[in-house]
Amino acid sequence: MSKRSLILLITGLLLILTSTLSYALDQNIVEIIRIVDRLHRSDTSNQEMEMTIVTPNWERSMTFEIWTEKMDKTFIYIKAPKKDLGTTTLRINREMWNFFPNINKVMKVPPSMMMGSWMGSDFTNDDLAKESSLESDYIGSFIVPEDKENYNIELIPKGTAAIVWGKITVKVRKSDMMPLEQVFYDEKGQKMRIMEFKDVKTFDGKLKPSILEMRPLNKNGYKTVIKIIDAKFDRKLEKDIFSLRNLQKTR
Repeated sequence: MSKRSLILLITGLLLILTSTLSYALDQNIVEIIRIVDRLHRSDTSNQEMEMTIVTPNWERSMTFEIWTEKMDKTFIYIKAPKKDLGTTTLRINREMWNFFPNINKVMKVPPSMMMGSWMGSDFTNDDLAKESSLESDYIGSFIVPEDKENYNIELIPKGTAAIVWGKITVKVRKSDMMPLEQVFYDEKGQKMRIMEFKDVKTFDGKLKPSILEMRPLNKNGYKTVIKIIDAKFDRKLEKDIFSLRNLQKTR
């Protein structure tokens, strides 16, 4: 074999090896993000939560129950306070509706409002109903230098995804694949909000953070804390949970 042929062979093998390593790296990121995406869902879930909204001038709380089916369907029912009792939210694929019992009206949420506040909190309609998916709508890469204890991943929206965030960074603990933090950036690269995952507990045999805290960075003294009271996973759900009829159902 000539020297030139040997060089070409080695170059070709290096290109194949580099491509294989890159593919493996990408697949690793996909698996990590898939775990984060589905941590609060599984195939099905039914969870009771308490949300506390904190501002410099006032604080209020509400409790609600939420049902999900994979990443495609979400139903939320507000149980307290009394003035919000019976308010419901339904999301099927990329369509979303709210029912407000005080005016007895079902209102469809337009795509432009998915990033709007859910019930006056620092969580958006998209956060609670999960229209967007980290796995489906973002391309990820590991942040260098590597953290020995955590995976640090930068997620950039895919070109076809209708996403408001310029990027999201995700921190996941390596030892148990538990998410610790998500930071959301605008299109100019400025940090806009931070979501922290705290107080890991076991619910229905599944280990997960029991507290989600969202803090907007452009509003001092504001935060919203969601505490999981109870959660069940992979149970059979009623057939009509994810239906427009169920929005106005008396409970």
